[in-house]
Amino acid sequence: MTAAPQHPETMSLEQWCALGEDTSARFELVRGVVDVSPRPRLDHAEAMIGLCHQIRGQIDRSHRCLAEIEVVIDGGARPTIRVPDVVVFECGAGQPMPAERVRLVVEILSPNNRRTDQVVKRAEYERAGIDAYWIVDLDDGPSGVLLTLVDGAYRAETVRGAFTATVPCPLRIDLNALSPQA
Repeated sequence: MTAAPQHPETMSLEQWCALGEDTSARFELVRGVVDVSPRPRLDHAEAMIGLCHQIRGQIDRSHRCLAEIEVVIDGGARPTIRVPDVVVFECGAGQPMPAERVRLVVEILSPNNRRTDQVVKRAEYERAGIDAYWIVDLDDGPSGVLLTLVDGAYRAETVRGAFTATVPCPLRIDLNALSPQA
């Protein structure tokens, strides 16, 4: 007879918030369980900074754009806290960031996170009501999938090179500028 698998201890939102800062890895809370992944590779980190720079120059003073901040997707008994690569949110929002104050999240694909970003996080961000979710693929051109919330569901548009988005506000983004060769 084999022993039943042990379920990991779950953590509440309050316990998560009481933890200290740790930048040795990337930590998220998924249904109350801590999920750990390696820090982004160099081209991924450069793209995050480049995208933040492009967005910051175009948003109004009522919004902020930051990289890698915690967003509470579900604050219930088994909370989920994600750390998107880029987040545009309303000024005055507290920490941890409530999803209802977030207007745009961006995830940049890495070899180990493709399914999570394209399927799992897409569903989570959609359920949380986040207005726009962009998935950037540096290895494909680069290219992007812009997901915009319409009647509670994401509608997708694939883009390459320079494009204009209307959500969360009019933005002109150049994906080619995110490439390390740029």
